[in-house]
Amino acid sequence: AQVLVESGGGSVQAGGSLRLSCATSEYTYNYNYLAWFRQAPGKEREGVAAISVGTGDTYYADSVKGRFTISRDNSQNTVYLQMNDLKAEDTAMYYCAAGNKGYLLRSTDFRYWGQGTQVTVSS
Repeated sequence: AQVLVESGGGSVQAGGSLRLSCATSEYTYNYNYLAWFRQAPGKEREGVAAISVGTGDTYYADSVKGRFTISRDNSQNTVYLQMNDLKAEDTAMYYCAAGNKGYLLRSTDFRYWGQGTQVTVSS
């Protein structure tokens, strides 16, 4: 069974917007943070944004502050990533993850991962 399922990726021109969704499952209900990571070809996976499931506190990488917004709908067990003013350097595979120490945006702190959804931004 898939624990986390991402959707919403696609191709967009620079300056455009996309909203990613991540459907969670019972396996992730005991984890305190949900987050989005991304990985571009030839680069390490990097944390983009995280949200505390309990408090709603959010954390962002400097590269996306002011452009990306993470949110969650607890009733729908879904976490979102609204991405505005997209740039070519945002092109990557985007992954949803669940963990217990998410505010540092370190991949090693996350236990469950989705399969990813591709985002391609053309300049």
